[in-house]
Amino acid sequence: MKIGILVGMENTFPPALIEKINGMDAGVTAEYVKVGGVKIEDGNEYRLIFDRISHEIPFYRSYLKHAVLNGTIVVNNPFWWSADEKFFGYSLATKLGVAVPKTILLPQRSYKQGVTDESLRNLEFPLDWDAIVEHIGLPAILKPHDGGGWRDVYKVHSLHELWQCYDTTSTLAMTLQEFIDFTQYVRCYCVGKKHVLVMPYDPHNRRYVPREESPIDPDIEARIIRDTILINESLGYDFNTVEFAIKDGVPYAIDFTNPAPDADIWSVTEPYFNWVLDAVSEMLVDYALNSTPSLRYHRWNKWLNIENGQDLPSTAGEIAHDIVLGVEQVAHRASDVISEVIESLTEPIKPRRARKTAGDATKSSKSSRTTKSTKPPKK
Repeated sequence: MKIGILVGMENTFPPALIEKINGMDAGVTAEYVKVGGVKIEDGNEYRLIFDRISHEIPFYRSYLKHAVLNGTIVVNNPFWWSADEKFFGYSLATKLGVAVPKTILLPQRSYKQGVTDESLRNLEFPLDWDAIVEHIGLPAILKPHDGGGWRDVYKVHSLHELWQCYDTTSTLAMTLQEFIDFTQYVRCYCVGKKHVLVMPYDPHNRRYVPREESPIDPDIEARIIRDTILINESLGYDFNTVEFAIKDGVPYAIDFTNPAPDADIWSVTEPYFNWVLDAVSEMLVDYALNSTPSLRYHRWNKWLNIENGQDLPSTAGEIAHDIVLGVEQVAHRASDVISEVIESLTEPIKPRRARKTAGDATKSSKSSRTTKSTKPPKK
């Protein structure tokens, strides 16, 4: 029985993970995945694949989806990973009762070639920038609605500074988020949706801090662990990081869709690295030996419209179904997979056109920024 590790340029965590798994003598071996041209009728030699790079390599993502259909367990789920984004995550966390900063999704500053006025007729134009800033407050954080690695993240202190930063964002859909003036900041690994490591973190210098240098109140830490598990159970991620900014005793979830989190020993430091190495290796071996190959997905309608005070469905409505019992059953479930995963997840985030044209976006962000209007652009 084999575990395949799919990696990018990281060079400390993957080899240590392979060595750790192979040294466990559990009847499972680990190796780097090797893949070339993939035939649709191909099976897969791996019981489980641990994915660290498919978000950057579309070929890998498609290969992993094919592997799932052929009975391979993939960590993290490539179907959900293809559909999630940070603004949805903030909305979800709010419904789950997790504290989240006030957040607004902004239209793109410009659009790819070929997008016309007719493509943007549903747009409010121009944006009511004054109302947006009044709701969020200043300073605020402008960052992509999707992505990571601290790329294209700006702290803005005025409306003028917001416009200046927004004008550099090109085709990125952005969010404007309330700045939490935190007294403490933590990043948490979550492994297997149940094991949590809370690590004090300095986001200004992007370094981890020893726990003895930044002790965490036990009650706050208990809430952080609870919220971390709840978020990952709901998103279905088996390996993820969640970041919290703590202010006035309240941990605000700042970032929590990181299904290929940094695990390099030189950045996370050796004590935290060793914890992650042990937890992930044990999870992968356990999944390989004990999990039924299945396409797991969420029936979102069972729990996304949660009323205040209403209990969450067990494990956030996750339903596992074995799709490797034969071609007939695969075909039978295919329509459910498409309707429940693709439509329920992708459709809500499709309408991203929000400005008239690239040229008009420039006008809006400069000469018309403070004009209030609810009229769509003329056709």
